[in-house]
Order: sequence, then structure tokens, then C-alpha cells
Amino acid sequence: MVVRIIFLITLAFLLAFTGAGPALAQKVKSVPFSYLPEQSEDHYNKRVQNKTLSLPGGGFIILAHKAGTEYAVERYDSELKRLWATAIPLSADQRIDGFARSARQATVLIFEKNEASQSLTAQPIDLQSGQKKPAKKLLDVTARGRRPGAAFSPDGTKLAVWQYVLRGEQIRAINASVYDESLAKLKDRTYDFHDQGAFFSTTVHIGNDGTQFVTLVSDEMKKLTLRRYRNDNPDIRVMSVAVGGTFGGKVVTVLDTRFRLEPDNTLYAALLCTERETGEYYSLKVVRFDTNGEGDMKFAPEFRFTPEYLAEVNKVGQTSSKRLEDVYLSDLLLTPEKQLVVVAEKEFEEGGDNSPAHARELHLFGYNEFQTPTWHTIIPKNQVASAAEGFTGLGYRASALGSDLQFVTQEKLEGKSDLYLRRVNAATGVVSAPQKLRLTVAADQGLSYVKDFTAWLDSKTIVAVSRPSKKSAALMLNKIVLK
Repeated sequence: MVVRIIFLITLAFLLAFTGAGPALAQKVKSVPFSYLPEQSEDHYNKRVQNKTLSLPGGGFIILAHKAGTEYAVERYDSELKRLWATAIPLSADQRIDGFARSARQATVLIFEKNEASQSLTAQPIDLQSGQKKPAKKLLDVTARGRRPGAAFSPDGTKLAVWQYVLRGEQIRAINASVYDESLAKLKDRTYDFHDQGAFFSTTVHIGNDGTQFVTLVSDEMKKLTLRRYRNDNPDIRVMSVAVGGTFGGKVVTVLDTRFRLEPDNTLYAALLCTERETGEYYSLKVVRFDTNGEGDMKFAPEFRFTPEYLAEVNKVGQTSSKRLEDVYLSDLLLTPEKQLVVVAEKEFEEGGDNSPAHARELHLFGYNEFQTPTWHTIIPKNQVASAAEGFTGLGYRASALGSDLQFVTQEKLEGKSDLYLRRVNAATGVVSAPQKLRLTVAADQGLSYVKDFTAWLDSKTIVAVSRPSKKSAALMLNKIVLK
């Protein structure tokens, strides 16, 4: 009896940390789903990252490409019954530029460019009936210059759209307009950058109350600045911190950034820094800006990418790389206890027009509520897609649910092609073994999984779009209920 108990404990430990774990006890329901793959201009900076949005009380809405230039917004209940579908026809000059929802409506943002102009138009849709509300053109500018930008607030009730004011190729200002849920204009605002140097990066974020936050990486990509602009006050709050510089004779600059704005207007920033001359990865830096009251800024201790870290990566991935490459920030996940997990992923193309795309290991870095680094871990995966499929199904989807994170990937493990779930403890970094969601996803050269439609309705309910087998050409919309 004692021997058997020891055996079972050992087996449980091995399943938890090696190979794929057993299939989850669960229920799966599937219905046919119509979707035409899109040709993305830049998969690293897609305009719409999440095409399934959950709704309070159950159910969800989906933005799907149906045919040619036609899209549709569809609402489903929690049992996958389609309640309504609203067509969004586009012209040949139009593209989808944004998708968000509030408690009352969904909003689709449409970008149009022709020989004379560029414009952004908002198309609101009533969530209850699916009826279109009057569309409104929010921005109309010359065709020359940079593509206009847009950002929704976390709750979908505010929207900022903007155009860039250039001198030559350099940004000198941003002219922005802020709208509420009914598309009434709240404020026109100019963000002036004449005090900046010749080379900097800027992003605009908007809070639920309409406050705008402009982030700048400047000073030759060595300084991070946050500017806060309120609609009821002309004062501009500015908070800055050095994130690069010269260390031991090495010039360190920012390679990549990722931001997360919370409903309380706390903004988190993560930055990957590299050595300018060699391109070697140097460190990960994390900053938290608390813009309420007098404002506060917390700069976390940096995480250095040492030779020891590279050795960890090689061990996990069973590789012999001489340096980190093709690793970029992909997520900032936050628990209710304010534990932050920064996620980076390795993605690359082999090169050439018909070369496969790859997505490899996930790099996770955990911080406690005081912004102290507490753990890091590397999750191995080896995803490959044909050139035709591109990055549509590669990568992952993740959600913070209580004190745990859930990651969903499409992989072929131990000969089984499926969607796999991994759980990560946000406090300790302990990762569960990948567990099959039992969808039996097709493993051929065709489209088998569309990552952008994966979403959590609650901590135990996931929706995803996949193709079940080589024999079937049809995609299915699945609801997976975890036990």
C-alpha cells in the first residue's frame, strides 16, 4: 500500500512537470462557424487583436470576416445560440481598425484611405437588438502622412482618435479628439512634441473617465515619459524615468514596449532593452505609474538577461543558441491582488515568401504587488505554420483568473494535435503540464485554429474556433466548460 501511494505521488509529480498531462474532465459543445482568413499587413501589430468579447451575465460577441470585403458582428448566448448577426460591408478602400464594446453597444472602427484622404468612421451596434446606430466619421485628413491612430478605454465607453503632425518624417505633434459612448465629442487636444529630439516613440491611451495618457520613449530611446491630459483641467502632469543609458561602457536602449492601462488609471509599462552596438538583449524593466492624487511612480528592479538565463532558455528549448533572438513582449497580465506577470514570446519567419512561421518558448516574469520581481519561468512550445496559414493560429491566448493565469495554445504533443491549457500560479510561477481540451484539432497545411477568437467567458468556460480534422474543411465554434 505504501509503495502504491509513493508511486501515485511520483506519477502525479511527473505529470505536473513533464510532457502533456491527462485530458481535462470537461464538456465541449460545437456549432459551425463561417470565417474567411484575412491577409494582415503586419501580424506583429494587428489592429484588432481580440475578435471575441465576452458579455456580462454570459454570452459573447464576435467580429468575423465573412467574404471578400464583408464582415459581421454576431452575438451568441452562453449555449452558442446565435441571437443576431449584423453585416459590416466594406469598400475596397476600407479596413477594420478597431473593435470594442461597452455595456450597451459594440463599436467597429473603420479606416479608409483613397488618393485624396484618410478617415476613421465609428459604426455602433446595439448589443440587445443588433441594430446599427448611425455611423459617424470621426477623422478625415490628407492621404499624405502617417496613418491615423485610435484607442478605446478599458470599458469601451471612451474613444480617442488622432492624426500626426509631421515635419518631414518627424512627429512634431498629435491632434486628438475624444468621444464618449454616444460618439459625442468631449475634447479636442494637441499633444506637442517640439521639445523632443529627432527620434522617439509615442503611444496614446485613454481611461474610462476620458483622461488621456501619452507615453514617450525618447532621449535616443533611453527615457520613458508619461504625460497625463485631463478634459476638465489644462494642467499636464509629466512623470519620467531613465530606462537606458551607458552601463560599463555599453549603450543600452529600448527595443520593445508593452503597456497596460487599468480602470483606475494606473498604467503599467514593460520595456525590453538591448545593447545598441551588438543588439544583445540586456534587461527587462517594469514601471508602474499611479496617476491619481499627487501621482506616484514605482520602478521595479531590472531583470538582467545574463548568460545563465540564456542557458536556461537553451535547456528548456533543447537548443544551443549563442544569444537571445526574436523575443518580443506580448502581454501584461494582472491579478486582483495586483500581481503582475510580463509575458514575452519568440516568434519568427524563416525568410522568403513561402517560408513557414514559428512561435517558440514563452518567457514569463512575475512581480508581486510591490513591484518586486519574485520569479521567472520559460514555457517550451514548438509551433510551426505554413506560409499560407501564417501566424493565424500560432502563439497563445491568456487570461488572469483569480490568482492563476490560463494559457491556451494549439500544439501537437505526443502525436496529438489539440488545444492545450496550462495553468500558471501568479504568486509562485509554478506551471501545470499542458492538458488537452479534447477538440482534436486538424494537423495539416490548412487553417486549423484561429487564435483571435479564443476568449474566456468565466474561469471555467472558454470559447475557441478550430477545425476538427483533415476530412473537414469547416471551422467550428466551440465552448469548453472545465470541470
